[in-house]
Amino acid sequence: MNRFLELLRNKYLLSIAAFVVWMLFFDKNDVIAQYEYRSQVSKLQEEKDFYVKEIAKVKKDLNELNTDLNTAEKFAREKYFMKKDNEDVFVIINEAPKD
Repeated sequence: MNRFLELLRNKYLLSIAAFVVWMLFFDKNDVIAQYEYRSQVSKLQEEKDFYVKEIAKVKKDLNELNTDLNTAEKFAREKYFMKKDNEDVFVIINEAPKD
C-alpha cells in the first residue's frame, strides 16, 4: 500500500498519466478521431481505385471511337439509341418480376 501511495505522489508519473489521458480522450486528434480518419482514408482509396478503372475504360473507348468509324456507329446506336432514317428502334427493358 505504501508503494502505491509513493507512486501517486510522484509528480513525473502523474504528469505522464495526465498527458496520456489528455492525448487519448481530450485532444483534437484523439484515438476516436484517428479511427475515423483511417476509415475515411480507406473509403477514399476505394473511390480512387474505382475512378482510375473507369478512366482507363473511358480512355479505351475514346481511342476506339477515334480510330474506327464502325465502332463510333455502334457506340451511338447502343448508348444514344441513334438510328438511320429508314430504321425503327425498339428498346427492351427487362424488369425483375414483382412478388
